[in-house]
Amino acid sequence: MSEAQTIQWFPGHMTRTKRQIEKSLKLVDAVAEIVDARIPVSSRNPDLNKLIQNKPRVILLNKSDMADPVQTARWIDYYKQNNIRAIAIDCRSGKGINGFIPLVKDVLRDRIATWEAKGMVGRQIRVMVVGIPNVGKSSLINRLSKNSKANVEDRPGVTRANQWFSIAKGFDLLDTPGVLWPKFDDKTVGEHLAFTGAVKDEVVDTEYLAGRLLEVLRDSYPNDVKRRYKLGEIDISGQKGYELLELIGKKRGMLISGGEVDTERASIMILDEFRSAKLGRISLEQVGK
Repeated sequence: MSEAQTIQWFPGHMTRTKRQIEKSLKLVDAVAEIVDARIPVSSRNPDLNKLIQNKPRVILLNKSDMADPVQTARWIDYYKQNNIRAIAIDCRSGKGINGFIPLVKDVLRDRIATWEAKGMVGRQIRVMVVGIPNVGKSSLINRLSKNSKANVEDRPGVTRANQWFSIAKGFDLLDTPGVLWPKFDDKTVGEHLAFTGAVKDEVVDTEYLAGRLLEVLRDSYPNDVKRRYKLGEIDISGQKGYELLELIGKKRGMLISGGEVDTERASIMILDEFRSAKLGRISLEQVGK
């Protein structure tokens, strides 16, 4: 897989973004980090912990409608055990979004009590939203501010300067400029980002990617694969990715001249169906694994 093509310009961009986040932290009371519920580890930048330090933080598990609800609940419990509050949301449908403001206020309750004791009743609460490209940051802001001020694009680097959004009385969001890239050092991280479409398909081998995805699903969600592609009693446990790809392509009638399977077409279909949750609600990363 061609991760190298996606990170050639990572260092300069990230250094600038880190400086911007550090500078902006002084302006806010808390940080809201948005991640992909299907890949909570791969869809974040590990440097964030050091950047945010002791600033109160909440984690928003977006795209939870496509993730395994059992695994999402385990992640929320895992974060709680590590003194981080998290909720599951879906920016497309708006599900769970109403829990955001109450969650932040609960996390800041001691500080709010201190402000009120000092006579600062109704003091503005300011929260910075952070997240890697394509994880749903702008969609979240649009949902919360009920308008389209934030630019929603797949193209990274759309936000050029600090943008404030008033989402409720006494509650402001800060969308920071710059691009917070994930780390591609780990091959698995790169694959998970590519499976979910966070890495553009043009920079990866689609057939290789679909084959690897099928190997992952073969081990973690075999019944979903067999149900979706009507594989019946076929034992897929020992099959390689390319074998599963050919088997599914044949089942779907994706044949070319000579009776060969059109594996490129089958690959595109499998990736599309995974990304649209037609395969089922699947989480690629599980707590403790």
